Amino acid sequence: MTLTMDDVLDYIGQLPDAIQVAKVQASAQRLTAIDKEAFAGLVAGRKARINDSLRPAVLRGLTGTVQERNRTNSRAGFLLDEESTRTLRRDPRNTRYRIPEDTTRFRIPGNGIPLSCLEAAEDD
Repeated sequence: MTLTMDDVLDYIGQLPDAIQVAKVQASAQRLTAIDKEAFAGLVAGRKARINDSLRPAVLRGLTGTVQERNRTNSRAGFLLDEESTRTLRRDPRNTRYRIPEDTTRFRIPGNGIPLSCLEAAEDD
């Protein structure tokens, strides 16, 4: 069963007292802390790989460097390395990203890659 945000809000709205609501709030704060800990190593300059959960699929498995994070720390800019730039340029499934032939490192446009879709790469 998939819950929607409305389902969650309805559930919270039906809780009998402030103590129960505080428990939900504490759980949400813990999840935020867990996320922060899990992605602490994905700092600007860190080498990383895009994992298999990202859409579009054409970006899966590409590697590069984490750039700055967004205001909410949930996404980061991503600069592909030279090999991944070539791979994306030549991928016949790639209809979204136009990469000029003289571009050696391509920055994924838009508002960044979700941190949950990045895995820190081992340092060379």
